[in-house]
Amino acid sequence: MNALTSDPRNLRQQIANEIAVSIRDGRYPQGRRLPSERDLAEMFKVSRPTIREAMIILEARGLVEAKQGAGIYVTEAPRPEAVPPELPIGPFELMEARALIEGHACALAATGIRDEEVQELEVILQDMAEEHELGALVDLADRRFHVAIARATRNNALVAMVENLWDLRYKPAARAMLDRASQVRARPLTDDHRGIFEALKARDPVAARSAMREHLNQVIANLLAVTEADALEETQARLSAQRSELARRSLL
Repeated sequence: MNALTSDPRNLRQQIANEIAVSIRDGRYPQGRRLPSERDLAEMFKVSRPTIREAMIILEARGLVEAKQGAGIYVTEAPRPEAVPPELPIGPFELMEARALIEGHACALAATGIRDEEVQELEVILQDMAEEHELGALVDLADRRFHVAIARATRNNALVAMVENLWDLRYKPAARAMLDRASQVRARPLTDDHRGIFEALKARDPVAARSAMREHLNQVIANLLAVTEADALEETQARLSAQRSELARRSLL
């Protein structure tokens, strides 16, 4: 058995995962009754309500079923756990979602950010500035900055959402356009982040939300500029081809 996390919010999920592994390994065969709630609580050294919540998770996943008055049983034929289809998410959708979610997260962080978290953000800003001077991509420092703000909310759901949105940034559907948008940026990336930092340092949630959204909306504006340039180039190429065709036909 793996060591359980000290975070009570994750205990039920970790216990459910361990029991799921035991089911798949055959320790708890199909159709067999699981140990009692009390026995499982003693086995995992947790409360019985925590075991009950873990059973609810397993039942939702189709691995066990509760039989009235008889206990919890491994299902005879567990349904395959559905893997949701991966949706193509473009750069505009991604940045719109980031502006909505990270704007709120930044405001929330400003209401209770700790001194050491402010210091961490300042160090990241220095790293970002150094990377910019070296001409390197600042994605790593940029991501660290945004995730650190999410952590300052002390809301794990928001941290996971911000992490997932950053993971989507590297998908083919968004990466190329976002890389190009970063090249048409009017001012150093650190300037936008400095405004966010100052609002957080001042513990001003309204200014923090505004600074974050202004930063991310500027990325959207850069994406629009790149899209317009592509459309213009495509139109010019099409017109050039038409001119060449008309000139050729006029010689017939």
